Amino acid sequence: MTTTAKRLSKPPVARHHTDVDSIASSDEEGFQRELSARRKAFRRLSRHNNETDDEDRVLIGTRVSEGHQNYVLMYNMLTGIRIGVGRVSAKRDRPLTDHDFLAAHKLVFDVTGDELTPGAKYDFKFKDYAPWVFRNLRKQFKIDPADYLISLTSKYILSELGSPGKSGSFFYYSRDYRFIIKTIHHSEHKYLRKILSEYHEHVSNNPDTLLCRYYGLHRVKLPRGRKIHFVVMGNVLPPHNDIHEMYDLKGSTFGRFLPQEDIEKNKNNAVMKDLNFEKNNKKLQLGPQKRKMFVSQLIRDVKLLVRLNIMDYSLLIGIHNMVRGNKENIRDSTLQFFEPDTKRAERRASLMNRRQSKAQVYRKAIAQTNPDRLDASELPDEPLEERRNCIFYSDDGGFRATDENDEPTSVLYYLGVIDILTPYDTKKKSEHFFKSMTQDKHAISSVRPSEYGDRFMGFMANAIEHNQDIPHDYQLSTSSLNTQ
Repeated sequence: MTTTAKRLSKPPVARHHTDVDSIASSDEEGFQRELSARRKAFRRLSRHNNETDDEDRVLIGTRVSEGHQNYVLMYNMLTGIRIGVGRVSAKRDRPLTDHDFLAAHKLVFDVTGDELTPGAKYDFKFKDYAPWVFRNLRKQFKIDPADYLISLTSKYILSELGSPGKSGSFFYYSRDYRFIIKTIHHSEHKYLRKILSEYHEHVSNNPDTLLCRYYGLHRVKLPRGRKIHFVVMGNVLPPHNDIHEMYDLKGSTFGRFLPQEDIEKNKNNAVMKDLNFEKNNKKLQLGPQKRKMFVSQLIRDVKLLVRLNIMDYSLLIGIHNMVRGNKENIRDSTLQFFEPDTKRAERRASLMNRRQSKAQVYRKAIAQTNPDRLDASELPDEPLEERRNCIFYSDDGGFRATDENDEPTSVLYYLGVIDILTPYDTKKKSEHFFKSMTQDKHAISSVRPSEYGDRFMGFMANAIEHNQDIPHDYQLSTSSLNTQ
């Protein structure tokens, strides 16, 4: 090959190397850009994870919404109930003894429900009072043990009615709205234990009692926290029907009126009182047969309360208009539910390779969960089975109004005597003394149990549309019932 030919052959080779170098250089630049971008993304992700960890640390033990500490408390309550009640329910039934009414079983748990040894770091301590007695009461009220435990899961329903009232108590509902979990004062807890034997005997002799149905008495204690006593009881109101009007009747008149602005503000769940009932010209429409059943049972229940020195109770009346039905979806606008997704939290912690115990994951999931609006379609669409066994809950879960020919009308009543744990003690006697100095001593709420019972029954008799056949021998003290 000639020199000229060699020179002519070199440029293409040179050009070829130049192209390769250019491509290599371009690839190198692209790679560096990609590497730089990934490093920046990684740093951003690292910063985000650190910020998330910081946020998580802040959230632990801190309320993320008003009342969130109560949600944490409630989660612990349900965990304790499921384990404590599950143990006694699994044992063979036996006759009750005197000791059963005084028994108290103490357990120590972490948030996952694992029982701990004494002295270990715990999330809460749980005490189950008279477990065998309440097991027997649930049996008498026809509550299936498995259904009871399934209902009381980590999901529960909140209501706008669940905000603390004058007593400072909180109300929660089980996931199917059939059970109420209510915090009570220590004095109420002591009094329920004191009267438990008489209450149990009364329920045994009166299966159709209108008194609130107690299914359990428990206590929860958080680390460095106070002891919270609470009861589980039956919900008077139904899960499957909207309540269009609600009244809480004590038979007294002082302070027993809910102003119109409060009714408008709480349109779907306003609980009206005695003077509202009278102002609205309300009457219980009960024909002769149901009228007799209602008054007869109510007087037996009130006689027990008088004998136990109890006052300040009331008759809760929920009214469902069958013509209106559930068209207004009232429950959709008043109910929420709280359900920490602990399974999802466990999966997330596993994917992120975080070294956390199961209890730590659960605590974080609870702390980060807020209530959601409840769709009424998630509630049962028919009366619960145990309601069919009580005459006052046997008409679509309630007590259907009837005319004077005992023919049914289009109104359903949901009835129950509530707040039966207030004795006429020194505190109530003092309240009576001071209020009677400025008010009619017979109109105030705090009066002697016998007078309270007479007044209560007199008001209930007047609350019935046709009361001319109510006998006058339904008397609790020397004064007669006013049935006119």
